Order: sequence, then structure tokens, then C-alpha cells
Amino acid sequence: MTVNKDFKRLVRSRMRKTSEAYTTARAQLLKKGSRPQSTKPDYAALVGMSDAAIKKSTGCTWERWVKALDYYGAETMSHAEIVRLVKKKYETPDWWTQTVAVGYERIKGLRGRGQRRDGTFEATKSRTFAVPVSALFGAWANARTRGAWLNGTEVKVRTATAPKSMRLGMSDGSIVAVGFYPKGKGKSSVAVQHPKLPDRETANRLKQFWTERFEALAEVLRS
Repeated sequence: MTVNKDFKRLVRSRMRKTSEAYTTARAQLLKKGSRPQSTKPDYAALVGMSDAAIKKSTGCTWERWVKALDYYGAETMSHAEIVRLVKKKYETPDWWTQTVAVGYERIKGLRGRGQRRDGTFEATKSRTFAVPVSALFGAWANARTRGAWLNGTEVKVRTATAPKSMRLGMSDGSIVAVGFYPKGKGKSSVAVQHPKLPDRETANRLKQFWTERFEALAEVLRS
């Protein structure tokens, strides 16, 4: 990977975040002294996840993932094609398969943080709770319990596979995908994906919404 390609990636990343034209974004980065030298790009910073975290769950650092996916020409693939490649070749768990694909796309400047390949945005949030996965799933599946921690927010359960996944229809018409994962020793985690949002501001607002609802969910699970 050349220095020029690294710099162009930084320019594209800034364009996605600020909506600046290429020349403006480039000028601002040059002004800040952002042109990379001969050092390696900070993949973890571009992705928003440390090398330690991705290696612990997939066995590879971001640098190794980039080299592996570059070998198969993943930069020219669609998101779905990258996901299939990672899953087939490396047999990663579903959630981490998506994480690798999205991380690679961010590194390559194909999408910004919180942004999908089609230009829309998404809000994601996950949290681990000190309850078995069946209890965590139940707190979402039971309408009365769900209403308590959602604080009256109206949702409709469209599909549910106990105790693994659920899809919720929100009152604004958006769909939320929810995954449940056992963590061992009486713990489990839930991950929310709220996709197809119109802009970063909406994504940030909904991420804060789910952060607050998870706090309320923790209180309900402790009671």
C-alpha cells in the first residue's frame, strides 16, 4: 500500500464526515500535516476497534485481515460479497464476520463510521448483562417487561427466534435487528443494529436512545 493511497483514504474519510469537496478536504488535511509519511496507517483508529479486540475474537489483527482480503480483491466487492468471503474462507461467527467486513470497508474508505455502503447510516449498540441469554431474550420478548424498560416506546415484534434473534418494527417505520449471545458464567449480551437512517445526526441520536434504554433494561433485570 503506497503513501499516496493512504493519504487519499484519509481524504475520502474526511469527505464522508464533513461533506467537503475532495479538494477542500485534501487542503485541510495538508494544513493539519496529515499527509502520512512512511509509517503504517492506523487501522484500529480507522475502524474504531483495537487490534487486541479483533484478534481475540477472530485470530487476526486488522493488518492481517487487510492483507488477506486484498489478496481476494475484496476492495472491488459489494458488502454482501465480502461477508460471504470472510464467512466461507475463515468461518468466523456471524457478528464478527460483519465486523471484519465493515472494518475492512472503513479502512479502504468505502464507508465512514456509522455509514453503510449505500450512503445511509446506522446506529449500533451492544451490552453484556449478568443474566442467562434466555432471561435476556425474555426481557425483550415479553411485552409488559419490554414496555417497562423501553419507557413506552411503541414497537412491534416482527420476527423472533428464541433465544437468538429478533426484529422490531419501530413507530417511525424503521426496522431494528437484535441479536442475543450467551457469554458463559450466567452472562449474555445483546447487540442492536438500527439501519437505513438518513444522516449521522439521526444515527447519533438513536445510539444515545439505545444507550439509555440499555441502562433501563439493566435496572429491570436487576429487580
